[in-house]
Amino acid sequence: MPYPHVLLSAAASLDGYLDDTGPERLLLSSPADFDRVDEVRASVDAILVGAGTIRADNPRLLVNSPERRAARVAEGRAEYPLKVTVSGSGDLDPAANFWHTGGEKLVYTTDAGAKRAMGLLGDTAGVVPLGTALDWRALLAHLHDVRGVRRLMVEGGGTVHTQLLQQGLADELQLVLAPLFVGDPAAPRLFGPGAYQGGRLRLTDTRRIEDVVLMRYEPTAPGTGPLDTAADRHWLRTACELAALCPPSDTAFSVGAVVVAADGTELARGHSREGGDPVVHAEEAALAKLDPADPRLPGATVYSSLEPCAHRASRPVPCAGLILAAGVRRVVTAWREPDTFVTAADGAGVLGAGGVEVVTVPEYAALAQRPNAHLSH
Repeated sequence: MPYPHVLLSAAASLDGYLDDTGPERLLLSSPADFDRVDEVRASVDAILVGAGTIRADNPRLLVNSPERRAARVAEGRAEYPLKVTVSGSGDLDPAANFWHTGGEKLVYTTDAGAKRAMGLLGDTAGVVPLGTALDWRALLAHLHDVRGVRRLMVEGGGTVHTQLLQQGLADELQLVLAPLFVGDPAAPRLFGPGAYQGGRLRLTDTRRIEDVVLMRYEPTAPGTGPLDTAADRHWLRTACELAALCPPSDTAFSVGAVVVAADGTELARGHSREGGDPVVHAEEAALAKLDPADPRLPGATVYSSLEPCAHRASRPVPCAGLILAAGVRRVVTAWREPDTFVTAADGAGVLGAGGVEVVTVPEYAALAQRPNAHLSH
């Protein structure tokens, strides 16, 4: 299912706290950084906070700049982004600022919480039940498919940030580090305990803003099961973009591939007909750059814009066989191979029979097909 781009935004103390336990909210950002946050809010389609943040901070979550709001309207968008909250119980304070400022509001809750939320809020907000429990994937899919949200800014709190990171659903983390300590174990922390992705996040930007530092990170470690993660989508998009580098052909697909270790390290990449070889395939080109004894291969993921081939005439071993021989146990692809050159191709079936987890992310199929538009599918 397609999801919005999920941007986590937070400010924390040097010792990792979001706030202290005093009666007033601890201001961690600088005035210039508050303006930066306002700019980010103006750029997104929706802003989400947990119900706990509404209770603790009573935020308005507005775009404060009249110029930025005017620019949104001029672009044909609503003056304010959609405001979204999540509450399993539906226990929400109808007097909170969240409901009485800005534009449209939306509550995601459980089936049991929906009745309570509707009774408390009336027509102040839309209420969407997600089933017996909160389901972040269903929530994101609904925002994308039903509400047209393409960029979602998540402003907390720590529980929401933790859940989205642990489930591999955060595309980007914008973290501001403030030059102070809290030191109170009762205060709310930025992230909670639990199982996070392995490896290191990629640092994409740092910026000094008065006396705070903004750091931007992207997750890189592949997922580990049948559900795609934000990092999986990043690497699959890279593979699809590599396909555009292929010399054109009327007798073969243009495909890109990337091999990524479990910790998020890119091991190799390749594309069809790379290096002047008229018959080399993308996965073949990428795997050929690696030592077959590389201990990282069994834990790696291969990202390919097209399902790895199960049959070919130009080489003795198809790409599905090369992947099995390399010991790779997970493949993520955008597009199942059509019958253009091989009837009933089933690379995914060959891989699955060999114990490989094959994940297809169909929302990237159009991007994968673009370099092959001249072929008849």
